Amino acid sequence: MKWYLAKLVYRILCGDGAHTPQFDEQLRLISADDELHAFQKARLFGHREQDNFLNAADKPVHWRFIDVSEVHELNSLNDGVEIYSRISEEENGEIYTKLTLMRASHLQENFLHTSMQLN
Repeated sequence: MKWYLAKLVYRILCGDGAHTPQFDEQLRLISADDELHAFQKARLFGHREQDNFLNAADKPVHWRFIDVSEVHELNSLNDGVEIYSRISEEENGEIYTKLTLMRASHLQENFLHTSMQLN
C-alpha cells in the first residue's frame, strides 16, 4: 500500500443558494495500491460525506460533493515535507499578514494551555 494526498471539492449551498458561491477544498490522506484506487477511494469518501442540515438561522445547508480534483503520491513521510501549497492574491497584504500572525499566536496560546493542563 502507498499513501496519496487527494483533494476533494464540495459546493456549499445555503438557503436558496442566492449567495456568493462557496466551495470547500479538503486534503485527505488515502491509502491505496495505486493512483486509480486512491482516486476511487477518495470519490467514495466524498460521496459518503455529503451532508444536509439546518444552520443556526434554521435555513437548509447542503454540502454537495463535486469531485476529486487532484491525487498525488506521497513518496515519503518525513518531518517537514511539503504536502500542500497554494498561492493566493489578497486585496490587502498587511491585513493578511496580521491575520496570519494573530492565528499563529492563538494556536500557540492554545497549545501552551493544553500542554500545561497535561503536566
